[in-house]
Parts: sequence; structure tokens; C-alpha cells
Amino acid sequence: MTVVLFGGMAVLMAIGAPISISIGLPSAVSLVLVMGLEDGAATSAQRMFNGVNSFALLAIPFFILAGGIMNNGGIATRLINLAKVLVGRTPAPLAQTNVLANMLFGAISGSAIAAAAAVGTTMAPMQAREGYDKGFTAATNVASAPSGMLIPPSNLMIIYALASGGTSVGALFLAGYVPGILWGVACMAVVWWYARKHPELRAPTRAGLAELGRVFVQALPSLTLVLVVIGGIVGGFFTPTEGSVVAVVYSLLLALLYRAISLRDLPRILFSAARTSSVVVFLIGVSSIMSFVMSFTRMPQLIAEGLFGWTDSKVVVLLVMMVVLLIIGIPLDATPAVLIFTPIFLPVAVQYGIDPVQFGIMLTFNLCIAIISPPSAPVLFVGAQVAGVRIEPVIRHLMPFFLALVAVLFLVTFVPALSLWLPGLFGLL
Repeated sequence: MTVVLFGGMAVLMAIGAPISISIGLPSAVSLVLVMGLEDGAATSAQRMFNGVNSFALLAIPFFILAGGIMNNGGIATRLINLAKVLVGRTPAPLAQTNVLANMLFGAISGSAIAAAAAVGTTMAPMQAREGYDKGFTAATNVASAPSGMLIPPSNLMIIYALASGGTSVGALFLAGYVPGILWGVACMAVVWWYARKHPELRAPTRAGLAELGRVFVQALPSLTLVLVVIGGIVGGFFTPTEGSVVAVVYSLLLALLYRAISLRDLPRILFSAARTSSVVVFLIGVSSIMSFVMSFTRMPQLIAEGLFGWTDSKVVVLLVMMVVLLIIGIPLDATPAVLIFTPIFLPVAVQYGIDPVQFGIMLTFNLCIAIISPPSAPVLFVGAQVAGVRIEPVIRHLMPFFLALVAVLFLVTFVPALSLWLPGLFGLL
């Protein structure tokens, strides 16, 4: 079963089959080989149904819909204006604005690609007029966009909560704040280092208090969305699923208030959200078959026994996981990577005394780095496209960002308090 499962996945991915087919077909064939055609097919269907038959899973399509409304609702422009006045006269202020705007917009939309597209579309022309190198502009946008996948609400954390068998979504959301902010700070540090070599990149003027107050008032309704959704979930006023519905209603009212979308735009936004959601939900369904196959073959236990026999060092085990996730996460999208590696590595991590919440943040951070790593990095392609530049110069400018983010990854991995402090403070651990 193991050979058929992973061999089949490798072959199908190599020939360009969709990820969902590459996961689901070998998983189902593995069960058929052991149980026979009738029982194997029936078990596969049952596992798919059970995998998606979850009230908590409804949060994903609703958060995707909320993100789609925000992406079309004029929210990005207001957050960019706020970020611009907040960074003031810091070195390379427009690049710093890009980083901060991605943190703000990504935290609201929960999507790195949406943040890179929405913020980059606005910031790239502004930076080009100020003489910024297009490769550096794109690299800054690409490197900072995934911070929103760590700063809640995050669909990836909801998927991890389901794949891990019930880790608290509220605890994961709170745990993502400090690592997500550290991601943004690392990107800002790289921008500052770059600006030292390019002293011409300076802000011409500093915004006054009146300007700061004006743009803050304009952006406040958008920022309040995060407080309402996360505060309601952590405070126990509603579940993550109910919070996702609140996010949809709030963002829709806000977009209509801003007059950025009309009722005629809703069918297009709904269709786009449904198409994206269907891909994610189908992935979860076929991954449920794979999880059953892994459990049936005792694969996590065998991996844990192999690691215990090789080393009893928690540090070594964490390093092995980091390297595997960084390498294998590159050809995979973040969602299937979470669904594949959570049932494999989480039981091992728990045996070494690693909290499931900390492991979830470590896993998410690894995959956030992977999705901006060439050759198959969707955020990299989007960032290069909106900046109007080829991939090669972007990769060259991305290298310092990689080094800074890997350094932060080590901190997040080996300093559990960075992830667990806030959930513990609110009594969620």
C-alpha cells in the first residue's frame, strides 16, 4: 500500500496530473488492492464523504468568499494609504509600505495570492515612478504576501485543525500573530538593508497628524473586521464557522458602503469563490482516503519508531521535519501539503513533546516559505506578473528575504513561547 500510494503520487505529479487526482487515485487503488474492488471502492467513498461532512469545514468557503469580496471591494487601497502614512520617512518607504500593506490585507483576506495581486497592482506602478528596481519591487511584494497566511483568519490553519483531528482553531489563530508579525519585521529589515545601499529611495514628505487621522478613519472599518471576527471566536461569542459568515456579511456591507462593488458584481464573485472552494473541499475529501491508508499501514508509527531508533534528540527531529517540509513543500500547494504531512509528522511531533498548536504554526511557516520558492511558486508568478518583470531578477532579489525568513523559522520552531504565549494567555491551551 505504501509503495502504491507514494509511487503513484510521484508518477501522477510528474506527468502533470492535478494534485487532487494524484492524491486520491493512488489512495483508492491502495485500498482496493487490500480490500478488494467492492469494499475498497465503498470505503474510499465513505472516507471522502466523512472527510467533508463537517460543520467546521464550512468556514473555508465563507472565508474564501469574504476574501473575494474584500479583493474587489476597495479595501486594499485604504489599507495601502494607511500603511503609507505609518511608515513615514523610513528608508525605501514605498517598499516598507508594500510589506505593511500585505500584512494588513493578508490578515483580512487570508490569502497570499490575493494580497500579492491586490497590493502589488497598486504599489508596483508607484514604486516604478519613484525609481525602484522592478525586480526588488516584485521580490518585496512576493516575500511579504504570505504573512497574511499566519496572521488570522487563515484558511490553512482551519485545514490543519481538521487534518490534526481537532486542534483548536481559536488557539491556532492566536498562535499565528507573533510569527506573522515576525515575518513582516524580517521583510522590513531586508528592505532597510537594501535601502542603505540606495540612499536615493527616501520619502519626499512626512504625513501630518491630520493626514494620518484621515486615512486611519477611512481604513478603520476594514481593520475592525479582524477585531470582530477574531475577537468573537476567541471570546466564545461564535464558532469559526459562524465567524466566517460574519466576515462575509461585514465585508459585503463594507464594499457596498465604499461603492466599490455593485449587486451586479456578486454573481462573478460568488462563482469565483465557489470554484476555489470546490478545489479545496475536494482535496480534503481525497486526502481523507490517504489519511485512512496511512493509519491502516501504521505509517506514522513506523516513521516515529525509525526516528526514535536513529535519534532521541528533539532538536534533530525538528530539523529533519523543517528540511523535508521546505523541500517537499515547493512542488506542492500549501493545502495538499498540510493534508499530506499532518497525519505523517504530527504523531511524531507529539511523541517528542511538541504541542500540536506549535507544530501547526511551524508547519504553516514552512509552507509559507515554500510557496514563494521557485520553481513552482504561485505567489512568485503573480508578484512578477503584476510588477511587469521576468522571474529571474525577482529570484535574485528574493535571496536575502529567504535568509531572513529561514532565520525567523528557526526562532518559531525552537522557541515555543512565540507561538504558545497568546493562546495560553487566553486560556486556550
